[in-house]
Amino acid sequence: MQKKNAEKYPEEVITHDRKGNPEVRTLLDKGQFVRYHYANPKTGRLLEKGKFTILLKNERGELIHFYAIPMQQGKRYLLIEVREKVIERKVWDARKKKAVELW
Repeated sequence: MQKKNAEKYPEEVITHDRKGNPEVRTLLDKGQFVRYHYANPKTGRLLEKGKFTILLKNERGELIHFYAIPMQQGKRYLLIEVREKVIERKVWDARKKKAVELW
């Protein structure tokens, strides 16, 4: 029998914040993702070191778009949610040497 936290949540979904207070990991969405960065089309070199885009697609087919920008130390990222509707786009697949659909 699993231990229950506050009579409601199983112990395996409980975590603790920096102060030691319990928190419940609650699912927002599950689905697929695409992650890509930006390169100079003439040289192939990355334009901004560490910056990339994440597109998340939940089970309902809704897209959530984020830009991930590295912080000064490079160990953490600032995520900025893009509120514009994601239009159909393709990305360059360097392994296949061709443009591919996101999904």
